Amino acid sequence: MAGWALGQAGLKTKTRKGLAALILGANMPDIDVFFGNAPWDPLAIHRGFTHGIVGGVLVMPPILAGLLWLLDRWQVGRGKGFKSELNMHFGWLLALSYIGAATHPLLDMLTTYSVQLLSPFSNRWYHADGLFIIDVWVWLALALGIGISKAREKKGCPWTRPARIAVAFVLAYVGVNLVITERANAAVREWAGSRHVEAIFASPPPVEFWRRDLVWRKGDCYHRSKYDPLGGGFGMVTTCQPTNMGAPLVREAIRQDPRLRKFLKWSILPQADTIRERCRIRVAIGDARYGEGRRSRLARETVLPIAAPGCAQNLDNSRSNS
Repeated sequence: MAGWALGQAGLKTKTRKGLAALILGANMPDIDVFFGNAPWDPLAIHRGFTHGIVGGVLVMPPILAGLLWLLDRWQVGRGKGFKSELNMHFGWLLALSYIGAATHPLLDMLTTYSVQLLSPFSNRWYHADGLFIIDVWVWLALALGIGISKAREKKGCPWTRPARIAVAFVLAYVGVNLVITERANAAVREWAGSRHVEAIFASPPPVEFWRRDLVWRKGDCYHRSKYDPLGGGFGMVTTCQPTNMGAPLVREAIRQDPRLRKFLKWSILPQADTIRERCRIRVAIGDARYGEGRRSRLARETVLPIAAPGCAQNLDNSRSNS
């Protein structure tokens, strides 16, 4: 929608295939979902290489522009007529591919899911915590801007203004949200005083964009709170929620299960839980951004068998499941 809105704001008039370059460029970084088993870690991690400055913003747009140009040459060679009177300008096609591609990591970086902006040179995750992962107000603004713009275009009226207003609204909305997030983070730092805190995440909820659900790490503990500038500011802070990542059973589960190792390449705030049963130990690792321990929405779980009397059959089954 970001690429489409920019096209309706007037950029699609710069060259034939301009709107395609904007829309495809804006979606292109998510091609990494097809490479989850790639042997090269930066490519196998979603929001890694293809979402970074090198892969997503510098390398991929020329490939897209080249493919669109070849498609256009093929269509012209077959004598295909075009509804638009626009000419093909490869320079603008390349520029629009770059613009579309840049919107994707920038918007993703505004969520708590983060992006590896400097991949493959660094696996550090960058996040600004300004938007919910599917922000209803951004979707609504862009959809209205695009819809009204298209309707006016079909009638032969001036059509770029609605989309430009939508883009301006989204930029202003993002700016306001970044200010709210910075104030929420400042409240955490003020609470901590001289104590060191790291990895602060301020998650906006789906609709009430001004609120923030806060989680941060202090030593081997996670703490949580809420921030609402319209209703009391900084809320109560929870007691220590241990990460449990240093527990021997957790380390053993990570050593045995490649799924957990893959999850930890993405997880920024990992938190583990263990449940001991008669013949096995269940180990779950979640991410504190999205819930506590095994209650995290994205938690992964594995089983460690216990060599005890009467557990031989379960031991064999657990090994086969692993």
